[in-house]
Amino acid sequence: MTELQTFVHRHAGLLVITGAGCSTDSGIPAYRDTDGAWMRPPPMTFQKFMSGEPARQRYWARSMVGWSLFSGGRPNAAHQALASLEAKGYTGLLVTQNVDGLHRQAGQSRLLELHGSLASVICMQCQCRLDRADFQQQLQQCNPDWVHMTAVMGPDGDVDLETDFSAFCVPPCPRCGGILKPDVVFFGEAVPRPRVDAVYAALDKASAVLVVGSSLMVYSGYRFVRDAVRQGKPVAAITQGRTRADNVLAFKLNTACAPVLSALDTVLEPFAVAESGSEAPAGPFDLFQV
Repeated sequence: MTELQTFVHRHAGLLVITGAGCSTDSGIPAYRDTDGAWMRPPPMTFQKFMSGEPARQRYWARSMVGWSLFSGGRPNAAHQALASLEAKGYTGLLVTQNVDGLHRQAGQSRLLELHGSLASVICMQCQCRLDRADFQQQLQQCNPDWVHMTAVMGPDGDVDLETDFSAFCVPPCPRCGGILKPDVVFFGEAVPRPRVDAVYAALDKASAVLVVGSSLMVYSGYRFVRDAVRQGKPVAAITQGRTRADNVLAFKLNTACAPVLSALDTVLEPFAVAESGSEAPAGPFDLFQV
């Protein structure tokens, strides 16, 4: 704990990267186990989703059944502690690989949702966006026989459900009749370049990186750690199990992140101007959405 406290204080304004381990205490399962292996079948890819109506029926049916559980998730102690550390001046931009919106709910202001958010739906033709809660009502109206189904929730807000999906109705875009997709980056889909550029801009301003609750197995997040190390910037991690960056980390706390972050927030006072000789560092964005 002393090592983490020293690290965060020395590198105030650091870049934070969070993953699924940050949200497990909110009841949202992680994709991988502590060895980085899949704990359930890999999620649907972008290519599969776009390949035909049967894939989209399966996705949206499972999403509709799981939405009430997923949308009921609330920020836990990890999200709250990170928001507090930001308010105290210790963190700059927080980059989350999660799509659950819990950092936003916790009050994180300098936030970039790298993989988007399940809170909205996007049309693949005209790019119009719909509120996911409103789309849930449309799904339920079109599929009343599915409303009372229940199953075990997965990491992406869907459920583990295998049945005949052929009768499930997926509403088209109300504007152009196009294909509607959750406004998130699927596996096999590229992260929008403006988001990547924004993270690199924040990394340029930060003197260190803190990884929270991520195995970094997905390249979209790992690349920022790799490039921080190339720039000679230290990277620390609070996460359970193996990470893709274990051999380059300055140190790692192999433990659940919520208790550690809560304890850290308790012992750290607001970043003192007198100690740094300058104003507390501000992140590059008040709120970043692309």
